[in-house]
Amino acid sequence: MQLGLIGLGKMGGNMRERLRRAGHTVIGYDRNPEVSDVGSLAELVERLDGPRVVWVMVPAGGATQSVIDELAELLSPGDTVVDGGNSRWTDDEKHAAELGAKGIGFVDAGVSGGVWGLQNGYALMVGGDEEHVERLQPIFEALKPEGPYGYVHAGKVGAGHFSKMVHNGIEYAMMQAYAEGWELLEAVDSVTSVREVFRSWQEGTVIRSWLLDLAVNALDEDEHLRKLRGYAEDSGEGRWTVEAAIDHAVPLPAITASLFTRFASRQDDSPQMKMIAALRNQFGGHAVEATEK
Repeated sequence: MQLGLIGLGKMGGNMRERLRRAGHTVIGYDRNPEVSDVGSLAELVERLDGPRVVWVMVPAGGATQSVIDELAELLSPGDTVVDGGNSRWTDDEKHAAELGAKGIGFVDAGVSGGVWGLQNGYALMVGGDEEHVERLQPIFEALKPEGPYGYVHAGKVGAGHFSKMVHNGIEYAMMQAYAEGWELLEAVDSVTSVREVFRSWQEGTVIRSWLLDLAVNALDEDEHLRKLRGYAEDSGEGRWTVEAAIDHAVPLPAITASLFTRFASRQDDSPQMKMIAALRNQFGGHAVEATEK
């Protein structure tokens, strides 16, 4: 299958490579000419055979809106746009209406996998009309992990990004729990090898997970996380999750507390945030801040 891919950063670039390895033709565009296959969006659209499929992997908000606006003028009725970034689900509804008025289909895809996606595959949560989603099945099959899991058509437009938002909210709370446990273990004199305690949990326990594996990776690199400042950003999806919970009167105490703890990390060098920062770097390649020498 042929696909246009806009945005070739940490995830987009690896997605292009995974799709090409699966035998698909991918024409990528990025503002960085060193990684781009074409010089402009117009050239990308021109090189695609109709009906075209264009996958957008750029930052949420203004950047995504700008690309959608330009594609609306370049594409033709029958073409399909996929937003695979971390857009807010309410933006999906707006984009679907704008493109739909021109006969262009729209699908929103929440994508999880970070820097490990090229090797392990990407978990995909997809929203949109059945006819548009069905057309993209070969692409979804190539991107998802091997086996029966890792892909879901979650519902109508917006459902994919809403599901990914909730996924990220849960991720916040899970990372916070590991971070709190790690800090408590580090605080007592009787536990002399916190790293090995974490490692022992990797098999046979109810709290084993990929995040735990990544925590051990981080502790292997820096046993007491002394090289990291206790500071962690939030991607925005944690905030949106809490806002949606308020709108629907759904209590989310753990996720809400984990979000507020990240805010607190910006005031002090929090030991817990060292672990959060380390985990985000491990699974997503997110930037970390080094301690001052």
